[in-house]
Amino acid sequence: MTWDLLITGGEHDGKQADLAIHNGRIAAIGPDLPRDARHITDVTGRLVTPGLIDLHTHVGPGYWSIDPDPIAWYSGVTTWVDAGSAGAYTLAGLRRVSTEATVRVPALLNISAVGLAGRTGECRDLANCDVALAIDTIAANRDLIHGIKVRIDTETVGANGIEPLRRGLAAADACGVPVMVHIGTVPPALDEVLDLLRPGDIVTHCASGIAAPLGPAVRAASERGVLLDLGHGSGGFAFDILEAQLDAGLRPYTISTDLHARSLHGPVFDLPTTMAKLLAVGVPLPEVIAAATTHPAAALGLPGGKLTVGTPADVAIFDVRVEDFPVTDAHRQVRVSPIRLINQATYVGGRLLTPRLPGPPAPWIPLTDAQREALARRERHIRDLLATPLIGVDGLAEQFPRTEPRSS
Repeated sequence: MTWDLLITGGEHDGKQADLAIHNGRIAAIGPDLPRDARHITDVTGRLVTPGLIDLHTHVGPGYWSIDPDPIAWYSGVTTWVDAGSAGAYTLAGLRRVSTEATVRVPALLNISAVGLAGRTGECRDLANCDVALAIDTIAANRDLIHGIKVRIDTETVGANGIEPLRRGLAAADACGVPVMVHIGTVPPALDEVLDLLRPGDIVTHCASGIAAPLGPAVRAASERGVLLDLGHGSGGFAFDILEAQLDAGLRPYTISTDLHARSLHGPVFDLPTTMAKLLAVGVPLPEVIAAATTHPAAALGLPGGKLTVGTPADVAIFDVRVEDFPVTDAHRQVRVSPIRLINQATYVGGRLLTPRLPGPPAPWIPLTDAQREALARRERHIRDLLATPLIGVDGLAEQFPRTEPRSS
């Protein structure tokens, strides 16, 4: 057989391995594979991982939406789980995003039928939290929907407390899918939320500086199989909370960004930067990679997350730079990662993702003066680049910088 692509010389699972791709799937993996391929790419000295899976993003329609493709090609994220942007009323818009994107976009259905059309408040009217409608919507869209999302905080639920979560769990029970619950400002009390969750359900913002999830209820939830997801976002991650959890033997099962229109330009930026924040508090690199690949795939029953023969050829190539990399949480606490992951190439189904320029932020998104100036600098830089011959893929991630320094 002549393979479509052979990626040679990279490091995978701690050893050198070549990777052969044919018809969008992994055809062979091992050292010194035959050089019988239409295209051969040498990545000697670089880390080869499964395409990253971000368990919590917002790429569907609404207030928080971003376009995944202009970020995926330089970050290694091949699967973007949309975590509740769409409810039953707005799922058609998310399906269009999923169909048109070059990356994979599975979904968690918001228990509120209106989804995240606005900034918050989607569960203040319980008529929107229609269990029967959610069940019917999941049944009709099993290819797209892999779970239910419920946001539980004061602004979102108003006087309804944990009733939206009860409804989300009822729909999830009927459909055999997990629930991801967002935790934030109380009331409702965090213990009330955690005590309802089942094995396999997911708590996102698990190291939130707002909810401060520490204590017996968090440990009890984790011990009965509730999964802890980082879910960084604009305000959902604090280093001191994470460090206290790690000291108590609690570790995030999955690392996700909660990447959306208000976190994309800082403090999150992308998944490799978020992964560096776990490296900065001492989590080993293999565990960090598992928390962004195999673990999210297992949590939702998604394809990918591993590089084995027959699996989809979703692949990320990284430079692993051993250097001090200052990183910041949502509360401006700083830690220093000893490693910096720089994506060099990203493949979805064996196809190399090519550069895509991002659009401007939506007019309702608040930006600081520094962020606006950084966006203006990026636009000037891109215009200058477009006036010169296109540079090679290896330099693109550095040539299209984010809107804040990478150390932020």
